Amino acid sequence: MGIKERQAVMRPLDIVILLKKISPAGYSMNGKQLAESLGISAAEVSIALERNRIAGLVDSEKTRVNVLALMDFLVYGIRYCFPVQPGSLVRGIPTASSANPIKSRITSNGEDYVWRNPNGTARGQAITPLYDNVHIAVKNDGDFYAMLAIVDSLRLGKTRERQAAIEELKKYISQYVSFKQQ
Repeated sequence: MGIKERQAVMRPLDIVILLKKISPAGYSMNGKQLAESLGISAAEVSIALERNRIAGLVDSEKTRVNVLALMDFLVYGIRYCFPVQPGSLVRGIPTASSANPIKSRITSNGEDYVWRNPNGTARGQAITPLYDNVHIAVKNDGDFYAMLAIVDSLRLGKTRERQAAIEELKKYISQYVSFKQQ
């Protein structure tokens, strides 16, 4: 039974792929390039884009992200579909309000959040990332890293952090829209 014959269920990787597609480095990437940049197979990208098409988050050709729908999903749905609970204190890569651009906008309340990684630069409460190999995927793409951290603020944050995250996310979406109109 293929994806078209059964209920399509969104997965966290589907959102990661869309965020990569709207990042400046990912604007013009094809499926194979997306797969390589994320350290996954081209088949995984294809299946994820099909789920995103069914959900209305990409166009029928699976090339353009429906940014209004994505924004709605991230602002109103991500924390319910892919909730996160801060875990134990670990070494890792800063995320959510512990990473820029949110960190530069909001004074920390003493809680730091990280994606678990023994080579990380910070210590904080462990946050399960949307994507297991996030530390590899963000290494050479600061904008993609920022967007994943912004989304973690939407998944985890209180009102103040969420509002800052929405404003920052709008900046990335505006960049994508202006690039696609050229």
